[in-house]
Amino acid sequence: MPFLGQDWRSPGWSWRKVEGGWQRIVVFGHDLGDDHNVLCDVNEENLFVGDLGEPSNQKRIKDICNHNTKSQCDFSDKWIYVQKESTKERHGYCTLGEAFNRLDFSSAIQDLRRFNYVAKLFQLIARSQLTSLSGGAQKNYFNILDKIVRKVLEDHYNPRLIKELLQDLSSTLHTLTKGMGKCVLVGSVNVWLCRLDVIHTWQQQLNNLHIPKQISNGTKFCDLPLDTQNTILYKFSDAFDIINLGQATPTLHILSENKNLWKKLCLFHFSERQFSMNMGLTASGSVDWKGLYFTLQKHHPQREHYGDTLHFCRHCSILFWKDCGHPCTAVDPDHSLVPVSPQHFIDLFKF
Repeated sequence: MPFLGQDWRSPGWSWRKVEGGWQRIVVFGHDLGDDHNVLCDVNEENLFVGDLGEPSNQKRIKDICNHNTKSQCDFSDKWIYVQKESTKERHGYCTLGEAFNRLDFSSAIQDLRRFNYVAKLFQLIARSQLTSLSGGAQKNYFNILDKIVRKVLEDHYNPRLIKELLQDLSSTLHTLTKGMGKCVLVGSVNVWLCRLDVIHTWQQQLNNLHIPKQISNGTKFCDLPLDTQNTILYKFSDAFDIINLGQATPTLHILSENKNLWKKLCLFHFSERQFSMNMGLTASGSVDWKGLYFTLQKHHPQREHYGDTLHFCRHCSILFWKDCGHPCTAVDPDHSLVPVSPQHFIDLFKF
């Protein structure tokens, strides 16, 4: 199939084989209806239908069409070589956009152990690194973000984290499109305005999300012994999860207000030096560990805890998912592995 497209640098158009030759697939976006898919013949000059083919609307329609076209380069690498400078053996270097495209984040969000890790990485990129991504990486970013939102709407998993992500992304795009101007953005302004509309739609869907009550005849959480419920609460590392669970029943509220529970949470996220400087006493002379936690949260970063993360091999300079492994030549590979936090992932590609 010869390459045909408006720009030789673009991924080209989508085509399908028919009896008389080839037909180009033109998919209109949400503005024109999700089910409005049109197949246009190659020889037809008018690529659009009805009043949409007017010259005043053609540019915006093309921008929306390009925005909604999925990337045709679907990478699913389990590991990548991180190169920061050119050598005799290797020329060039690995960028944040290249690493983002090649690592299999699309499949990672389906794993609950990796979901929070990927969401946090997306949040950090939305805050400060969005303009450093290439055009293909930005399109891939929004494609994966669409899958994340769909997963939250279907599985009702951690909507609060995704709401914070979308809020940060919306604020960044407003600043870039209005405050700093067009020069810092890759692509048409119409595409970015379209993406802003999509983000607002996602936010409305998450705000209107209602988690249905589970109907089950089996053992419920409230049916467990109090010791078991208390043990489960001690496994939580997020204060908001503890507070939300405490609102379910009066018994859980009492367990969620346990001083030892909040003391352990403080010791988990902060050092003794940090909370010793901000320690406050109640009227009875005891420490208000819950209030101390929220005071420290305002001034110090919390400890990040994820079920699974990317790992970096210092011997091979390879970034990979630990479960998938990598071709390591070290005598003791496990000794060379370093867990990569979302912030560390971004710092790896700062040159």
